[in-house]
Amino acid sequence: MSDVTRARNGRPVRHWRRAVVGLAALLAAAAVADAVAGSTAQGTGGAVLSAVAAAVLPAAVGFQAWWTRRHGHAPPTSDTGARLSLPAERQAGPAGAGEASTAGAAGESGTGAMAGATVLWRMRTTVKDEPGSLATLCTALAAHRVDILSLQTHPLAEGTVDEFLLRAPEELSATEISRSVSDAGGSETWIERGDTHDLVDAPTRVLGLATRTALDAAELPLALRQLLGRCTIRSLPATAPGSGRVQEGAPVEGALEDTVMRLRAPEGGTITVERPYLPFTPTEFARARALVELDTRLGPRIPRSQDVLTLPEGNDITVRRADAGDLRAAKAMHERCSARTLSMRYHGPVGDADRYLKHLLSPRFGRTLAAQTTSGRLVGLGHLLWDGDETEIALLVEDDWQRRGIGSELLRRLVAMAGDAGCANVYVVTQSSNTGMVAAMRALGLPLDYQVEEGTLVITARLDAVTAHRTEGAEGLRKGR
Repeated sequence: MSDVTRARNGRPVRHWRRAVVGLAALLAAAAVADAVAGSTAQGTGGAVLSAVAAAVLPAAVGFQAWWTRRHGHAPPTSDTGARLSLPAERQAGPAGAGEASTAGAAGESGTGAMAGATVLWRMRTTVKDEPGSLATLCTALAAHRVDILSLQTHPLAEGTVDEFLLRAPEELSATEISRSVSDAGGSETWIERGDTHDLVDAPTRVLGLATRTALDAAELPLALRQLLGRCTIRSLPATAPGSGRVQEGAPVEGALEDTVMRLRAPEGGTITVERPYLPFTPTEFARARALVELDTRLGPRIPRSQDVLTLPEGNDITVRRADAGDLRAAKAMHERCSARTLSMRYHGPVGDADRYLKHLLSPRFGRTLAAQTTSGRLVGLGHLLWDGDETEIALLVEDDWQRRGIGSELLRRLVAMAGDAGCANVYVVTQSSNTGMVAAMRALGLPLDYQVEEGTLVITARLDAVTAHRTEGAEGLRKGR
C-alpha cells in the first residue's frame, strides 16, 4: 500500500529509512561528544576535539534534515507497487438510488486496458444481501478481464437482483461468464448480448420513455417493452369487441405475480406484461406502474402533424395520424367500400367490419394512419397493431382510390414506424388473390416469408435492415406524423 493510499485512509505514514538515518546521526553525535568529554578530562587535545565536535554536530543535524526533506516529499517509486485506486467495493458498488457507473473491474494488471475485440453483455444475477457479496462477484469478473460499465440494484425481501452492463473479451462466452458468476455466489443468472443503446444510463432512458409517452398515447406499449426488456405485452379492452360484455380488469394498484404483471389501463382495460424467462422485481413493477399513471393523467392524445402528398394524377392527399375521433369518418368510408374490398381486409363476414373499428382506432393497441382528400373525406386507413410480441399491418383503401399509390405509401410509413419502434418483423394477412398487397410488400425491398393456408396468405417482412432514419416515415414518427 502506498503512502498516499495510507494517508487517504487516515493511517499514519511511517518511513523506516528516514528513522534509521536520523538515529545513526544522533548516535554519531553522541559518540563524538563522549570522546570530547573524555579527552578534555585527560587534558590531551581538548581544544582540537572541541573544534571537531563543533563541526560534526551541526553537520550531522544538517544531513539528517536534508535526508528527511528529500525522501519525505518524493513521489512513490516503482518498487513500492503504489497505485491510486479505489477498493473493489467502491469501484462496483451502488452510488445513489440503486445505480452506479464504474471504470470496471479491469483485471489483475490494474491498467483497465483490454486488448482485442470486445462485446457487450446484459446480465442479471441474484446475490446475498450481505457485506462483501458484491465485491466477490466483481472480483470474479475482473479475473476474466470483464469491465463493469453500469450496475443497477433491485432489492428483494431476501437477496438483491443486480443488473450489469458488461464489456468482455470477444473470446469469452456467455457460459464462461455465467459459470464464473455462479462460483462467486450469484444465482438465477440470466445473460444476453447487449448493444450501444444499453450504454444510456437508466434515469436517462426512463426520462426519454416518459417524454415519448407524454407526446403520443400510442407509445405506452412500446415504452413498457423498452423499459422491461424482452417481454410480451397485451392490451385487453374493458368490454369485449362486438358483444359489449364487461371483462374483468386489473386492480387499480396493479398486480405482480412472478413473471406476469397486470396494470390498469388508462381507459379502464388491462395491460398484461409477461416475461417467462425472468421474474419481475418490485422496482420494475413500480417503474411500469408510474409510466402507466403518467399516461392516465395526460389523457387521450396523438400528434397532429400531417403530410400532403401529390398523387401521379395530380390530386393532393393528406396523410396524418388517426384515433377514435375519426370513428364516424371511418364508418362512412366502410359504407362506400365494396363487399369484396371489406372481405379482403377483414377475412370474414362483411357485417363484422364496423365492430372492430373502435378497437383499431384506439392508440392503446397500435397506430393508425389516415389518408384524406382536400375536402376532408377519408379514403384510406393503415393500422400498425401490437400483437403481443409481434406486429401486424392492415390496410384498407376505398375502391375508387385504389391503385393510385395510397396503399403503398401507407404501408411504407407503417413499416418505417415499426422499424423505429424496434420491431423485429411485421406481417400482413390477406387472401392469396390479393396481388396488389403482394406487389406492395415486394416493393419494400425487405426479406419476405410467405405462408399460404386454405387461401389465406401471411407475408412476413424482416426489418433487420430498417433503421430509425432510413425513410421519411421514420422521420415523420419522431415529429409526430
